[in-house]
Amino acid sequence: MPAARFDGACVLVTGASQGIGLATARAFAQEGAHVALVARNVQKLEEAAEAVRAARRSEAQVVLPLSADVADEQAVRDAVTRATDALGRIGVLVNCAGIYVPQAFLDMPPELFRAHVEVDLMGVVNVTRAVAPGMVARGSGAIVNISSMAGFVGVYGYSAYSAAKFGVMGFSEVLRSELAPHGVRVSVVCPPDVDTPGFAEERAIRPPETAKIAGSAKAASADEIARVVLKAARSRKHLWVPGFGNALLYRLKGVWPELFFWVFDRQIAAVRKTSQETGS
Repeated sequence: MPAARFDGACVLVTGASQGIGLATARAFAQEGAHVALVARNVQKLEEAAEAVRAARRSEAQVVLPLSADVADEQAVRDAVTRATDALGRIGVLVNCAGIYVPQAFLDMPPELFRAHVEVDLMGVVNVTRAVAPGMVARGSGAIVNISSMAGFVGVYGYSAYSAAKFGVMGFSEVLRSELAPHGVRVSVVCPPDVDTPGFAEERAIRPPETAKIAGSAKAASADEIARVVLKAARSRKHLWVPGFGNALLYRLKGVWPELFFWVFDRQIAAVRKTSQETGS
């Protein structure tokens, strides 16, 4: 049986206590990598580490849980130092950590908006700043940033989330060109709705306008997105938009953005009309 591509690789995954991050950490462990898991919640992190250990190809693989808030620069630097001390220089970084709370902009407290930017955008920046110099020094590495469909389509109720995820798209694009001459590949993955604990919580509090636009499309599984992340980590391809329909949406929006604004506006108007008729 041929060796897996990531045998012996040192991988760091943020947001690794659940959802896409946990699925991604498991997927790398299944391919023979040593994995450092970064997340805030210590209990969930320890549980996630056990799940990743159970997925290993070999007991020689190291699985290292590291509690840190990606919005805290010093905590990130400390976590990366501990990871490199335990695993060696990091060869693959996957930035999955994020929050998303759907709420109309005028109803959203400024501190909640700021939290989205600090975690979803600056968290990516902080971890990348701590890891990328080692990759550049070695002349190789892969960085995979998780954005979102909301990173290229602005949707009602996602003012903070979209602002941060649009930022991840721009940051990743610039980083791609700056790090490519040093042998470091940078990819960005834009998942649709994904069936995770966070998504279940988010869907329960969506404004009706957001729910109308999102429709009833089936959410992808975290394992599906993890498989895309592994492909991205192996490839020189920069942009990954899972699902044919989502990829088509990305292309069409670039060609005909007015169509999207018209469709979204009609859906919002329909929700408002229903609310007025029912008095809700």
